[in-house]
Amino acid sequence: MSKIEVKELLDAGVHFGHLTRKWNPNMSPYIYMERNGIHIINLYKSIVKIEEATKALKKIVISGRKILFVATKKQAKDIVAEKVSKINMPYITERWPGGMLTNFITIRKAVKKMTAIDKMKADGTFSTLSKKERLQVDRLRSKLEKNLGSISEMTRLPGALFVVDTMREHIAIREAKKLNIPIFAMVDTNSDPKEIDFVIPSNDDASKSIEKILSIVTNSIADALEQRKKEKEEIDAVSSEGEIIAVKPKDDNQVSEKSSEDNSDKSDESKKK
Repeated sequence: MSKIEVKELLDAGVHFGHLTRKWNPNMSPYIYMERNGIHIINLYKSIVKIEEATKALKKIVISGRKILFVATKKQAKDIVAEKVSKINMPYITERWPGGMLTNFITIRKAVKKMTAIDKMKADGTFSTLSKKERLQVDRLRSKLEKNLGSISEMTRLPGALFVVDTMREHIAIREAKKLNIPIFAMVDTNSDPKEIDFVIPSNDDASKSIEKILSIVTNSIADALEQRKKEKEEIDAVSSEGEIIAVKPKDDNQVSEKSSEDNSDKSDESKKK
């Protein structure tokens, strides 16, 4: 990942916080100054925190775990869906399903129901239903797709949660904390950073700011996925070489045994003569 420059964050408006009267005092270490009644975020501290977060995210991804992205606010939905789908990670951009993490077994059942409907359509069972039943099944499938479509391939709890707007996604954060799932988040000046494991001080309202932070994060995850792929290929290559080496001595022994048998036979024949 290339070095993050202050100018690129500045151009994206990452430094703009909330109105001073709406601030959370716990964010004071990340605030640079106040201008026209608005708090300005210290971008040098933002860069340090972004680097810390991306480093930690890479470790989780290399270990083979998924990162669940949560952003249900209007200006973040499309950005998250576009960026995160490219790296094949799960995301929630509609209403957070209660118990998504704490009652994951039930969520998995709903996902299986969606898969079962797809199977019905594929094997022709769906066409044998009445018109009313087909309509009901289609409605159920659409509802499940809207709420759970992006997490259909998430077979176990995520390795971490990435949140845009901690105040809006407080239920998701509460569930993650209960299960000790690390929380990464864009935290604005009106939010409490104490709830978050990896804080990224940044404007979580402007589309440009959200897009900039998400680009940096998803690019680092893409790098980690590539690294994991290479490491796996190297391990597979070493394993296959090991198998070949392990087989060779067996073949040599067989050859030596056969040659000793041949020599023994020749010796017996010479004695007879």
